[in-house]
Amino acid sequence: MINSLKTIAFFGCSLTSRYREGLCRSFNNSAKKRGMNIVYFNSLGKIGENNTEFGDCELDLIDYIDLEQFDGIIYDGEGYNVEGTADQVIEKLRHAKCPIVSISSHVDGFTNIDFEDASGIRKIVEHLIDVHKKTKIGFMSGFLGHPDAQLRLKEFRTVMKERGLPEDGVGIFEGDFWFHKGKEAAEYFLSRPERPEAIVCANDYMAISLISAFRLRGIKVPEDIAVSGYDGSMDGQQYLPHITTATREREDIAEKALSILEKLNNNEPDDIDHTVYPKIIFTHSCGCKKLDYRAEFSNLDEVFKDVRRFGYCLNDTEAAMLKLNKVETLDQLTPAFTECATNFGKYSTFIFFMQTDENGKLSCSNDFTSPTANFKPVVWIDEKNKYIKQEEFEKKPSLIPETNSDVPHFYYIMCSFCAEKMFGYALIEMENDDIFNDFYNIFLLNLSVTIERLWKNDNIKSLYENQKALYEKQKQLSIHDELTGMLNRRGFDDFSKKAISSLEGKSVVCTMVIDMDGLKHINDIYGHSEGDIAIKAAAHIITKCCNSNEIAGRAGGDEFYIYVSDYSQEKLDKFNHDLVRYCEEYNAESGKPYKIEMSYGSYMCETDGSGSIENFLKISDSRMYTQKMSKPNRKKRD
Repeated sequence: MINSLKTIAFFGCSLTSRYREGLCRSFNNSAKKRGMNIVYFNSLGKIGENNTEFGDCELDLIDYIDLEQFDGIIYDGEGYNVEGTADQVIEKLRHAKCPIVSISSHVDGFTNIDFEDASGIRKIVEHLIDVHKKTKIGFMSGFLGHPDAQLRLKEFRTVMKERGLPEDGVGIFEGDFWFHKGKEAAEYFLSRPERPEAIVCANDYMAISLISAFRLRGIKVPEDIAVSGYDGSMDGQQYLPHITTATREREDIAEKALSILEKLNNNEPDDIDHTVYPKIIFTHSCGCKKLDYRAEFSNLDEVFKDVRRFGYCLNDTEAAMLKLNKVETLDQLTPAFTECATNFGKYSTFIFFMQTDENGKLSCSNDFTSPTANFKPVVWIDEKNKYIKQEEFEKKPSLIPETNSDVPHFYYIMCSFCAEKMFGYALIEMENDDIFNDFYNIFLLNLSVTIERLWKNDNIKSLYENQKALYEKQKQLSIHDELTGMLNRRGFDDFSKKAISSLEGKSVVCTMVIDMDGLKHINDIYGHSEGDIAIKAAAHIITKCCNSNEIAGRAGGDEFYIYVSDYSQEKLDKFNHDLVRYCEEYNAESGKPYKIEMSYGSYMCETDGSGSIENFLKISDSRMYTQKMSKPNRKKRD
């Protein structure tokens, strides 16, 4: 187990977005007060704006999460930005036995946090009418198919109708909940028959984009047109003018969600109000406050610090890419991480776990087969020695290492994947209660690319070794006789010529030509298969005689060649004696109706590296033939 404290799992996507970064901070603060651990399972989701990318294997890790080890689950479904992924996570969570609280979208069967967004829209519209006396009001919606957009638009229309104003005000424009539609929205509202006095936007991002588009057209906010947003983003409060907005109180969300889980775990009645009420911020963009540029200096200083910090972090990221590109083995990952992991916040623990197969092979190995629930740490950085290092993790609780520390821990787990497969997962624990920034995501992607390269290099290496082995096999086949396994004529020529050309100074060399006697008779009487047996027997006998570094080969048919350097008459005599003796022993023991007999001729001389092996063999062949002809009852030479 992690420790003796209650442990909550948090499933979400894009946790480093500005809203969810603050959400994690709020949950950590609330969990710390209650003595709880939180394990965040974070997904990247879509990467990029114009050319969106998504890792198909990113959610593969979810199959290996043991939900039974958790005392409660927080589900933040609104963050999942790839179609189908939220459904996949929900399906996994439905198997959990612990209570689940959904904090951003309604899920049947879960305990849900509800947002009273309608009251926020109502208060903003009423404020514009009652305080600022605006009657010509437009509405910039999000995607009209989105539930939040539908609810906020509905409440806008309700308030306008209650106040005796046109239900759609001076016009409804469908935006995108992002920054892309500000120009179109400005053109739409400025072209209306009645020019708006105020525009209510369904979120802060659209309000920012609209005000920016107005500014380019010389329209002042709020002097000419008042603008409001929604959601209470940090961007909206840093932008000039600051955006009048209604905020979803993240501290309230965290407190209520963890309180509900605490009640349910203790089998106490859930008497907590599940509704989160918005807090209204009336500020510059509606005209409630005047811009005090002196007061904005500190804000601008922080913005400039963030810009400078971003530049430094970007440089560190570039350096990390180059460093990781030099990694050639898994052992080099730890020093690379230690050196490069400098730009996403202070961490106390980082562990990278790689998946293994049933044979213990790592997922970056070319011979990795079927994945298992076992994970092996390949990077282990534990600066405060809080964890018990294990060689392998087999279905450990929450995929977390064991610790003896009974203080709340906040872990962030992300899948390591490439386009084709999941490699494992990374676990990080920050030194404070905050979350890392986006540069950690970039670092993990670079780390995954590095591991993918190691995997592909291992495949290439394996392919090269297989090809090399195949080449060596083909090479051996090309220089060896298929029937006997001895060198063939080509192999004999290669080895003997190399041996003679490598002589340093004078040396006594010897060549021999050996020919079987009576092979034609064996073939004619007993068949060619028996003839092949006789040839193999002769080859075995000749090879057995070669115990002084002789090079022997089958020249073809029933003829064999031998070459040897640094020879002597004594060695030659022994070779000839052994050849006769081994033939006699074979004939006595084989039970064959024929005998293995051989004729041989040799030539021994002193030569250097310029000697001609062909000339030496001709002399040996002539002497062999003379011996064959001199034998009594000789048969015609085959």
